Amino acid sequence: MKLKEKKYNVEYPVVHQVNDIDLSGTYSYAHYLNWKFEDRLELIKGKIFKMGSPSTTHQRIIGRIYVALFMFLKGHRCEAFIAPFDVRFPNDSLEDKAVFTVLQPDIAVICDQAKLDEKGCIGAPDIVVEVLSPGNSKKELINKFNIYQEFGVKEYWLVSPTGRSFIKYVLNLDGVYEAGLRYVGGEFVSDILPGFRLNVEEVFGVLK
Repeated sequence: MKLKEKKYNVEYPVVHQVNDIDLSGTYSYAHYLNWKFEDRLELIKGKIFKMGSPSTTHQRIIGRIYVALFMFLKGHRCEAFIAPFDVRFPNDSLEDKAVFTVLQPDIAVICDQAKLDEKGCIGAPDIVVEVLSPGNSKKELINKFNIYQEFGVKEYWLVSPTGRSFIKYVLNLDGVYEAGLRYVGGEFVSDILPGFRLNVEEVFGVLK
């Protein structure tokens, strides 16, 4: 029997199987913390989005980008984190029951250490990296783009394995993303990490 949606002033039940959740319901991070199954889910404004298992190609690309960031950020105040890593996007309150958007970016770079706790990150990372995969729905991509823009993620790197390319979105002074050139070779650079260089050909390498 599926669980009915719970109000936020009552106990949050522990759930051991994803099939016991009403996927049409609206949920908070307080619910999310009590989901004890292996399936990966994200919350976007309280709605559940299932995450597929990453492919080998996806993992290779993410690993190469993460290593480059990790090496560059040694001794830097910023840190890079690789999924699974919860990033919570709060509105008026930081309480678990009041947070309705929880994403797991492929890579998140956080420069404000106050945003980090043992659960992950609360508040917008400075940089988010997402690698496209066949499992990404158009609705999911649009929703994530809007969340990152709304909450002030300064840079959003969208990586396409099939196009072997990067697109960098940079938040302008009006809080709106501006898309840079499509990187299909050469060096990819960051506006907010001066000196960082990423060889695009090396990121994609020989991917089978």
